[in-house]
Amino acid sequence: MNADARPGRLDYPRWAASQPRWTVGWRLVASRAVALFYLLYVVGAIRQNAHGAAAVLGYVGLVAFAAGWLAILHVIFWPLARFWTLWGLLAALMVLELPVAHAAGFVLAVFLTISIVARLGARSFPVVAVLALASLLVPPAIPAWHTSIGKAFGDVTPLAIPVVALGIYAIMRVLQNNNALAQAQAELASLAAENERFRIARDLHDLLGHSLTTITVKAGLPGPGRLGDTHPARARQEIAEVETLARQTLGDVRAAVANYRDVTLAGELATGRQLLRAVGITADLPRAVDMVDPAHQELFGWAVREGLTNIVRHAHASSCAIRLSASGVEITDDGVGGAAPPGNGLSGLRERVAAAGGVVDAGPLEPRGWRLRVQLAGPA
Repeated sequence: MNADARPGRLDYPRWAASQPRWTVGWRLVASRAVALFYLLYVVGAIRQNAHGAAAVLGYVGLVAFAAGWLAILHVIFWPLARFWTLWGLLAALMVLELPVAHAAGFVLAVFLTISIVARLGARSFPVVAVLALASLLVPPAIPAWHTSIGKAFGDVTPLAIPVVALGIYAIMRVLQNNNALAQAQAELASLAAENERFRIARDLHDLLGHSLTTITVKAGLPGPGRLGDTHPARARQEIAEVETLARQTLGDVRAAVANYRDVTLAGELATGRQLLRAVGITADLPRAVDMVDPAHQELFGWAVREGLTNIVRHAHASSCAIRLSASGVEITDDGVGGAAPPGNGLSGLRERVAAAGGVVDAGPLEPRGWRLRVQLAGPA
């Protein structure tokens, strides 16, 4: 598996793209280049300890190291093999600097530490330990290096290497945590948007399915061979109710778009009574809803709407009854029964009821018919 794909690794390009402008592009290179002023001490050591061609080679090597270090930070999350190749070249340049910079040349080990800890995290600590030990043990073993500048850095660098390693490790952990947090926030936003789409789809089905079914049934009653020929007054009444219901439906859709809609149990029972009468189904519906907990009335209104819509569409029933209790509603008919018709309406109702801590029981009755029952916690 690619090292960059391991869990917990910092997705640097994604993280950098979300940062302020000064942390990307040339501004980022400039901010990193500030650390290179630390190399002025190595320049001083070369000036003191080397002359002629050796000094020139020392300066050229130091410039090459600085350019390579900026490059490796810019491509820090290259494939691991490429990273090790460039890091190895930098390590070789550090070794070549030691004869001309003496102990001060181990300052370059600090920069090697920064790059390898940024790339490998805690797995780089064995390499960091080798660098720290080398900077501690090599200078005292070479008497010619015991100059003032060399001795000063021989004392400081072994301590600077682990301190810098721990600091860079802490910074990378913060960046990883920030990236993980940003990813989690993005996933939560995506889930919220998906849930909102589901909610809108469910609500539109609940709003329009019932109303359009009622409009369809009523609009067909005044047709030829039906009420239009035998009961003109009744036909006009049905058309007037279609117009009224269409206006109500338009208002419901507008309210849904505005995220405000008032579904009431009493209103759904009244509308359902009109719908059942229009299709010729004998309705046994309660006249009052005061026995139902007010906190449950909107939910029960959705249940009544879904149950009556399915009866009109699928049941081929001749009678329908609704029974209410403080925490439950039951809708039955004497239709064909059978398996529950698949659809978004019943699924949406189950989601609503589950969110309220209740259950939905839907299934055929014997010898025929169908029952939809919603029961919430509390007395039935």
